[in-house]
Amino acid sequence: MGCFCSKSVKQTPGYEEPIVLAAETPFTVSEVEALYELFKKLSSSIIDDGLIHKEEFNLALFRNRNKRNLFADRIFDLFDVKRNGVIEFGEFVRSLGIFHPNAPIEDKTAFAFRLYDLRHTGYIEQEELKEMVLALLHESDLVLSEDVVETIVDKTFSEADAKGDGKIDQEEWKQFVSKNPSLIKNMTLPYLKDITLAFPSFVLCSEVEDSEV
Repeated sequence: MGCFCSKSVKQTPGYEEPIVLAAETPFTVSEVEALYELFKKLSSSIIDDGLIHKEEFNLALFRNRNKRNLFADRIFDLFDVKRNGVIEFGEFVRSLGIFHPNAPIEDKTAFAFRLYDLRHTGYIEQEELKEMVLALLHESDLVLSEDVVETIVDKTFSEADAKGDGKIDQEEWKQFVSKNPSLIKNMTLPYLKDITLAFPSFVLCSEVEDSEV
């Protein structure tokens, strides 16, 4: 006989079929199903409505629902593709897919660009770069003097701003990342390579087999 699968269970708002999401991301169907179990846990940690709110996102990242961090805020904003203040399941899987080791470098580079483009102008300005550097330092508990931070930002910006017009456009960003690949190192989460091993207890069964073997 078959096994008990998610089809007979009330789905969360914004639910999309695993076979659809697997076709659009580096994940397999069974990995998407494992992510759905993770999503349900995250989305019910504070408000049980099947959507991930910012407080739940911060709780998952920092174990602290009230901790504010520019880096976490920007990640949340980029996951929230519909810009409605919550993360739905489809948004969660597609956005996480960018962090998969097999995701195209171009996707990771573009995501990182949007991360630094705080004011949504289509460019990275020096002040935005400084704000993100400070947020990342704060997150890693690294304490650097104001002078050192200014030096890092000035050097990085002058190297990236090839046109010398006081802003970094997407083409300049791509060139800069290609010479400095460590810039997008945090755009890859190795454990996403096999999410079913990372979260074995979440995998109950698959509605669709990934192969007939």
